[in-house]
Amino acid sequence: MIYVIRHGQTDLNKEGRLQGRNGLPLNGQGIKQAESLRGELKGVSFDYVFSSPQERAVHTAEIATGVTPAIDPRLDVFDLGTADRMKKEDVQMKEAIPDPDVYEGVEDIPSYMKRVFSFMEELENKYGTSDVNILISGHRCTTGCIGSYFEGIPEDRNILKLSSDNGGYKGYSFKSRVNN
Repeated sequence: MIYVIRHGQTDLNKEGRLQGRNGLPLNGQGIKQAESLRGELKGVSFDYVFSSPQERAVHTAEIATGVTPAIDPRLDVFDLGTADRMKKEDVQMKEAIPDPDVYEGVEDIPSYMKRVFSFMEELENKYGTSDVNILISGHRCTTGCIGSYFEGIPEDRNILKLSSDNGGYKGYSFKSRVNN
């Protein structure tokens, strides 16, 4: 089983700001959310624990599992460029991302999807037929992208709707994966 968790709350989440690679650590509520995850997952013995390199994701994985996760840069948060940390209502958006014509350094969606999917394909090739429990700790964009790996890309292409809330998780199985 694949358990995909979204990091707990940070002050940037609480303030309604975009949070990318310049994010903050978990706040008190985020720590409580990660502790709650630990309670929800207490009966699960994890064979592998992976995380985005962002501190908030690593810390959530550590609290939830008691294990130091393996870091994989392919799980890193979507790069918001110069829109990072801005109030959501102040950002000029182009579909679901900050407008790359307005903000420097915004990652393009196909590259992002490709890197997250390459991580998932590697996991599936290694463990797809095994009976293992894998936890992956990430972000709204990461958990949504992984959701689309298993469920297919939504018709409206909005992968964020497949994400969990802060401190939430979803479970998937390679055996029930929808091929895109």
